[in-house]
Amino acid sequence: MIQPSSLNGILCIHKPQDFTSFDVVKKLRGMTKIKKIGHAGTLDPMATGVLPVFLGAATKACDILPDQNKRYTAAFQLGITTNTQDIWGEVLSRRESRVVKQDILDLLPRFRGDIEQIPPMYSAVQINGKRLYDLARRGVEVERKPRPVHIHRLELLSFDEDSQCGVLDIGCSKGTYIRTLIHDLGEALGTGGAMTSLTRTEAAGFTLDDCLTFQEVEELLCTERLAERILPVEKVFQAYPAIRLNPVQSKKFLNGVRLDLNRIKYPKGAVTCRIYDAGNTFLGLADCRTDTMELVLKKFFIERK
Repeated sequence: MIQPSSLNGILCIHKPQDFTSFDVVKKLRGMTKIKKIGHAGTLDPMATGVLPVFLGAATKACDILPDQNKRYTAAFQLGITTNTQDIWGEVLSRRESRVVKQDILDLLPRFRGDIEQIPPMYSAVQINGKRLYDLARRGVEVERKPRPVHIHRLELLSFDEDSQCGVLDIGCSKGTYIRTLIHDLGEALGTGGAMTSLTRTEAAGFTLDDCLTFQEVEELLCTERLAERILPVEKVFQAYPAIRLNPVQSKKFLNGVRLDLNRIKYPKGAVTCRIYDAGNTFLGLADCRTDTMELVLKKFFIERK
């Protein structure tokens, strides 16, 4: 029997609809008996898809992930607006919509690249210490400043001109509101628009192919094979070059000692690096400070003895 405390790494979950990201963490704690669990990239309850969950010592990675980009498949309906910018909200307006597919294709370039979004009132953004969604539920609307985001992929997968419903493939930076993107597209078309479904297909470098459902997790637990599907935390840091230390250097590094870069074979020009010992065990991350020629600890991912 594998002890929960020995499970460290990443478990990608295909989040079901009507679960908050914290609901996923809570359910996994109950299923696995692991207390130390975190997640990266919050998903709204109505959304489904990739939710990377971090177990044990891997939770230290949640706030320093190098890849913050996300990818989504989002469905939309033109001719309608709601207070939440999706179909789960209160309808604010209905307009006649006779948009043709080419109208949307002609508009998409305007929303690619660096753009600005006004955060929706139904969001977790804080203004003067108060969550926008708390204010919205009380019927209070406040001014919000536009925020910069980056859309590196925006493609129309399908559009039905009779129903005025379509599907978009969206790749974007952290902090992008997909329902706001659809709302703004609808306004630019002169019809209004609301998101009707949302699936995250990529997050932190993981895809739906990496994900497990709750049922699959349960089955793996029953056969004591869950550890086989837990990914090493170093996987999310593959963009960083690697440095391997000798036994003496490894011991000093694990004690927080700054190491002399002149005595280490390190990639020239590197800033943050993955650190391994002579046995190829991932120890953590460190910064190469070329101004002082020191290797400085950034974060441990191994229990020090």
